[in-house]
Amino acid sequence: MTITTQFLTMLAMIGMGGWLGMALDTYNRFLNRRERAHWLVFVNDVLFWAVQALLVFYVLLLVNNGELRFYLFLALLCGYAAYQSLLRSLYVRVLEWFIQLAVRTGNIIAQLFRYIVIRPLVLLGQMALALLLFAWRLVIWTGRFLLLAVWKAVVLLFAPFRWTGIAVWRRIPPSRRAWVEKFFRRLKGFAGQIKNTQEKIGMWLAKWRK
Repeated sequence: MTITTQFLTMLAMIGMGGWLGMALDTYNRFLNRRERAHWLVFVNDVLFWAVQALLVFYVLLLVNNGELRFYLFLALLCGYAAYQSLLRSLYVRVLEWFIQLAVRTGNIIAQLFRYIVIRPLVLLGQMALALLLFAWRLVIWTGRFLLLAVWKAVVLLFAPFRWTGIAVWRRIPPSRRAWVEKFFRRLKGFAGQIKNTQEKIGMWLAKWRK
């Protein structure tokens, strides 16, 4: 490697050392190790360091075609140490500020979405439900009104026959009335026997099916 290439490689590795410090702080900030399972922390750590190693090697590949030297590891350590001593506190404050900004922005967007989209949809649903209930009650009221009107019309139509029947019944002699009443009582008893017989047959069929 030429001196220029070596110098650029040193600067790149120092920069990657600072990058490793920032990436590690960011990773630890979002990982919450105490709240995670040990196996999950282990898997995340392996993936994190694998990605960082690939990034360092990619930068090294761009600068000097991937040639490794011992002093490059020292440059990485120097960059990491420089970040820890000079930039870490500032970076952590900036990172926290961006996190708080992102959280507040997300809350504002969520509130806007709730007021602009969710609440109008809820109000529309409530209005639609109220209209459906009103329409259902209107249909029920209309049906009751029509049934009552039909019943009243039937009563009025058959009123002359009822009056005629009452008048005829009053003109029947008491002896005839007793015979008619006896006939209807027998007819009612016969209908009751038929009903009881049907029930017994139904019970017998149910037992036979079991």
